[in-house]
Amino acid sequence: MSTTTMTRIGWALSGLYVLFMLGASVTPKLAGMQVAEDTMTQLGWPTGYVLMIGLIELALVLLYIWPRTSVLGAVLTMGLLGGAMATQIRAGSPLFSHILFSLYLGLFMWGGLWLRDPALRALFPFRKT
Repeated sequence: MSTTTMTRIGWALSGLYVLFMLGASVTPKLAGMQVAEDTMTQLGWPTGYVLMIGLIELALVLLYIWPRTSVLGAVLTMGLLGGAMATQIRAGSPLFSHILFSLYLGLFMWGGLWLRDPALRALFPFRKT
């Protein structure tokens, strides 16, 4: 696969990840939508943390889409996604649809970044056996 094709696919995967995060996670929290508060309450979070978590998510998405800080954004986002996974485990959520959803998001995020960033591909090469 050519470098140009890999880069385009990487930006497409990254774009899907960013659109999902902005549309399904950040916007409901920052807009004060009731569904965000209800979800946090169901997961055992005290009220009042929705806005702060939404702002953190927005900051991490912005770090991720800026090429100079994309790896930092991805690393910090994995911390956030790990916390989300731990929360789902503690809440007794279903494995494949809820607990592992953070892993799915992380794979999209890192896969997109790996495909669009030659330095990251050099650091973590795909080896054929």
